[in-house]
Amino acid sequence: MGRPVKEKSLTQQDVINAAIACLDQEGEAALGVNRVARELGIKPPAIYKHLDGNVALRRAVALTIWQQYIEWSRQQTNGLEDPQALLRAGGSATRDFARSYPHRYRVMTQFQLNLQDPETAPLIQEVFRFLKRVLQSYNLSETKLIDAMRMVNAAITGFITIEQAGLMTLERSTDASYEVMIDALVVAIQHIQKVDS
Repeated sequence: MGRPVKEKSLTQQDVINAAIACLDQEGEAALGVNRVARELGIKPPAIYKHLDGNVALRRAVALTIWQQYIEWSRQQTNGLEDPQALLRAGGSATRDFARSYPHRYRVMTQFQLNLQDPETAPLIQEVFRFLKRVLQSYNLSETKLIDAMRMVNAAITGFITIEQAGLMTLERSTDASYEVMIDALVVAIQHIQKVDS
């Protein structure tokens, strides 16, 4: 990371950035106050002035990664209006983020967002806004919209999780299978639109 940050000029963002650098290099086991302090060239107590221990550190890192992911997805889908194109671009953006930053993706998806939490609620609302953009042309009721959102999220997250775990061992391109799944999601959303609640 370059020269160590002096303890007195250390900011919370410095700590988070160092933690993400450790995460990228070494995986989730590196998300600890002691490891991040070594990365910064400081003593661990200096971090406690900004984040109260490992749980707070992991939370701050997860929130930052969520913000990075949302911005990544926004850039990948900017200017698109067609719902199917949005779904494909959003699905590709999520998978590309997971491939580019596998440790970040795991930390992000293991962190539970809560609408009652003032720090995480805006992130959930941003994800909901995107999914509503994808699904708006289907004119779904609120119940059907929730079903469709859950299905899309479960399919994409599940595929990526299984892929990252190395469990897709059959001789078939995972890229091709992912494209088929996205196409199938379009058909499944149309099915949700037609069925009675």
